[in-house]
Amino acid sequence: MRAKRPRSRASPSGERIAKRIARAGLCSRRDAERLIAAGRVALGGTVVSDPAINVDDASPITVDGAPLPAPAPARLWRYHKPPGLITSHRDPQGRPTVFEKVADRLGHVLSVGRLDFNSEGLLLLTNDGALARTLEHPAKGWRRRYRVRVRGEPGQDALEALARGITAGGVRYRPIEAQLDRQNRRNAWLTLTLTEGRYREIRTVLGHLDLPVSRLIRTAYGPFQLGGLPRGEIAEIPARVLRDQLGGKRRGPGADRRR
Repeated sequence: MRAKRPRSRASPSGERIAKRIARAGLCSRRDAERLIAAGRVALGGTVVSDPAINVDDASPITVDGAPLPAPAPARLWRYHKPPGLITSHRDPQGRPTVFEKVADRLGHVLSVGRLDFNSEGLLLLTNDGALARTLEHPAKGWRRRYRVRVRGEPGQDALEALARGITAGGVRYRPIEAQLDRQNRRNAWLTLTLTEGRYREIRTVLGHLDLPVSRLIRTAYGPFQLGGLPRGEIAEIPARVLRDQLGGKRRGPGADRRR
């Protein structure tokens, strides 16, 4: 019979044990919850059954009898995502994922935002959930820049419509800066800059303007640039640069981190 749930040894400011396991880099928070449900996690030698129990970094947690590793320092990487990968840890359709491609090099990581299956370019990856939330938060106001190839001829009316903001499918999208870079006979290249970044936003608003997207490349996320990073390659952002972009603040090892 499974032991009763122990009381938390953490202060009220601690974090949930499933988060703490994820922060140690063993797995995602959801997978940590599955480990707990399977009776494979113990706190102070007593099997845990509740993934919401509060702990701190000093709590004696074991998984399959092994002590939990210390939380890793927050790190951030640039990844040149190729098309044909889904930004998800699991895909019901069995499509290849970003995280499968980088697991042998980075271990368990999270993405800062997403790029859809057919999109490519800069995807930020981190081992720290709180950092991911910080970089994604609208309060930062970070601009995302894309190069987009469309079928058709985007005229001045379309560019001005994007600049005003568009309602498509009953959803109001914020203004998007748009610049026509090159027009061929059937295709055009645009540079788009936006701050909102809703799901499939660019494809939706350009489709609404009868400018279907045939290629979409993210070239910048806030201050971080794709640059000349080859497709499929990874480059770590130095800790000093990361601190500078976060205003010089750096969290301690007990900071809350997602999944």
